[in-house]
Amino acid sequence: MSAIEPAVRSGNAPSKLASGQIQARRRPAKAQPTPRHKRASITLGILMTAMMLYCLVPLWWLVVNSTKTMDSLYDSFAFWFSGEFALFDNIVETFTYADGIFLRWLGNTVLYVVVGAGGATLLATLAGYGLAKYNFPGRKAVFAIILGALAIPGSVLAVPQFLLFSGLGLTNTPWSVIIPSMVSAFGLYLVWVYAQEAIPDELLEAARLDGAGEIRIFFVISLRQLAPALITVLMFTVVATWNNYFLPLIMLSDERWYPLPVGLAQWAAQASGVGTDPIPNLVITGSLLTVIPISAAFLYLQRYWQSGLTAGSVK
Repeated sequence: MSAIEPAVRSGNAPSKLASGQIQARRRPAKAQPTPRHKRASITLGILMTAMMLYCLVPLWWLVVNSTKTMDSLYDSFAFWFSGEFALFDNIVETFTYADGIFLRWLGNTVLYVVVGAGGATLLATLAGYGLAKYNFPGRKAVFAIILGALAIPGSVLAVPQFLLFSGLGLTNTPWSVIIPSMVSAFGLYLVWVYAQEAIPDELLEAARLDGAGEIRIFFVISLRQLAPALITVLMFTVVATWNNYFLPLIMLSDERWYPLPVGLAQWAAQASGVGTDPIPNLVITGSLLTVIPISAAFLYLQRYWQSGLTAGSVK
């Protein structure tokens, strides 16, 4: 009788691997990086470090100088703290300067982002899904027009848009910023490509056979499948609308409708005007306050963006 048999009767038999009946599979030896791969890793590391510094150094300058008074801004080293810590005083002064116009600009920016970026995401989702899942005459022509629109810079269309809205009497109103912001050719193209891969035609046919209408199929089935692409488009349009400068600059002349980028540029221009009141400390503090919400939104939404790109890459 072997030494294993009593243990088998008691129900505590060792595994074949532990008893030595099966040889443990050796893990393959980890491949050693070649000198070529080492040089590539070092080069990539240097490039990534340079890109990180390129992004973080201006933000660090903004944080440091928003804590200084106006006098210490010119008399101290720009990349380190100096003198009185005046961050909270600068924040209060930013929100109360000129009867709180900064708060109005912040509200305008939120309005343009919610209506403009939200509308662009909704329209891109509806149009992209329709182009991907329905056949109709002129579909290829629409595809060619969208590809052509992707190659046209927005600044090229700014002057024709101004002339169009001027003819309609909509310049110097919020609609002159909101309506152009609701059109996103890139978002439409992204949803279109994603819907073709993420939503099987067999799934839609099964839903139709079960008696579901097209609207119910879209909201109950397709919209859930499109969620990663929808979030990605939302993130791009929110960032683009929040940072939009040129379009509001030519469309708006009343400062009460300015978004934050145009308003802060107007404050910065006071430093070079004759008989004006330079407020560089408020410009820097206002810029910092402008960066915080969009950075938080980007960091929160990037996980959905990454998952959407990954899902599209493996299909």
